[in-house]
Amino acid sequence: MPGDQQGPRRLRAGDMVHVSRAASVQFAIGFNFRVIRVDDKPTYEGWCWLDGYQMDGDGMAIERRKIFVQVAGLRPARQ
Repeated sequence: MPGDQQGPRRLRAGDMVHVSRAASVQFAIGFNFRVIRVDDKPTYEGWCWLDGYQMDGDGMAIERRKIFVQVAGLRPARQ
């Protein structure tokens, strides 16, 4: 986990979050993301690298990705 991760919650492996434009402007179309690792390398305050799986509407993993996001912009995923 990032040592100085700021935000409404601490992320950990197993978390399912909804990633949208609020987390980063590159994500214009939101998606659910299953976290498998939170990179602990230093980055900008409030931002982190997440390693995990992009999920489809049925909750199945469709692609493994590493994404750079603003933690405060992540929301719990609706399942």
